[in-house]
Amino acid sequence: MAPDIELDPRYSTREIPGRCIKCLAEEQYLDCLRALLKGGSGGKELEETYEALVSLLKSPELQKLRDESERYLAEGRDVKVVL
Repeated sequence: MAPDIELDPRYSTREIPGRCIKCLAEEQYLDCLRALLKGGSGGKELEETYEALVSLLKSPELQKLRDESERYLAEGRDVKVVL
């Protein structure tokens, strides 16, 4: 079973650029894909992580989740999404 995937979006400020859930998921997706193509260790877990990220990125619910997390960030709350 693949380990939990944690996405910690951050709100952008003038000094610090934030990252939305979609951007974080895409970044982890690309990292996972690179590791799979290199044939790194933990192949089964990497495959499961890859499949979970692809599923999230293709999901029609991603935009709703992104909007909701950005609303919470705008309210000053901490947001963490765990897959």
